[in-house]
Amino acid sequence: MVIRAEKLDDVAAIRLVNRLAFGREDEGALVDALREAGAVICSLVAEDAGRVVGHVLYSPATLDDGGDPPSVAGDGATAVAALGPVAVRPDHQRQGIGDALIRAGLDICRAQGYRLAIVLGHPSYYPRFGFRPSRPLGIRWEHDAPEEAFMVMELAAGALAGARGVIRYRPEFDGV
Repeated sequence: MVIRAEKLDDVAAIRLVNRLAFGREDEGALVDALREAGAVICSLVAEDAGRVVGHVLYSPATLDDGGDPPSVAGDGATAVAALGPVAVRPDHQRQGIGDALIRAGLDICRAQGYRLAIVLGHPSYYPRFGFRPSRPLGIRWEHDAPEEAFMVMELAAGALAGARGVIRYRPEFDGV
């Protein structure tokens, strides 16, 4: 298996992987919309025997601490990378592909200077990467979600010190 950056000719395969993993078109459409908006930190695929079997995308998010203007992802102070979607073909799940994609993406986000990462996901899966519930840390999502499902992690030591406020995803997420 090879983890690599997506290429232009991967677009249809990425849509397919997301459709197979989620059973609907929404996540593939989200990936397309983020790509078209230029709102991608990194988009990685897992390739097995020349076929795309997994995909992960990270996009910038905003941590609004109530200040004016909000702290925007990539500003060096409260840079936030949003993980998702991550998808693996059902016939390739439980083989460590999602894990490898997520970790490779987190490394890229760190290298690009992002200090925090967020995810809305399964509370028993994402803690293995260092994610933990955000609300007890003073960070909440702009929408209602189970407290244990919206998580944050530091990509840089000390990044959570003083980080408080509301996370706002890109508007492309509104349709999912």
